[in-house]
Amino acid sequence: MNNFKEITPYEIENAMKLIGKDWMLITAAKENNINTMTASWGDMGVLWGKNVCTVYIRPQRYTFEFVESSDRLSLSFFDEKYRGALKYCGTKSGRDCDKLADTGLTSTMIDGVPIINEAKLVLVCRKLYADDLKKDKFLVDEPLSNYKNDDFHRFYICEIEKVLTRIEN
Repeated sequence: MNNFKEITPYEIENAMKLIGKDWMLITAAKENNINTMTASWGDMGVLWGKNVCTVYIRPQRYTFEFVESSDRLSLSFFDEKYRGALKYCGTKSGRDCDKLADTGLTSTMIDGVPIINEAKLVLVCRKLYADDLKKDKFLVDEPLSNYKNDDFHRFYICEIEKVLTRIEN
């Protein structure tokens, strides 16, 4: 953790850009293994008097098993120079390869949660609530085009326990 300092969630700049444009890695542990996946859907805000983020994972993703088996996870955000690594982690399955080794990314455990060391910003999160998106709950049809196989995401509302930002050298 020598390369990071802790900040408050209120110091995070432009969550819309971080998630939607820069993308993130969702990382969780299961037994003695970790897995990560790229995501560009999510949000941050306040719910139940807590600073929270919401992430969305399809059940067929390998990372889904890791997030399901753990109470906590991390979200890691990167500089543009890591775009290739993010693309790789979004197109390859941890069932078939070691994403971290293949991309040169490394991990560390912080408070029992795996984080990606090369990130510029890391959120350490605790799951509070999970549910599946349901076809009959959509109020408009447009988003359903994302679910041609009815493979609806599970969403996790997570408390942001810690925010770490990279210390510039």
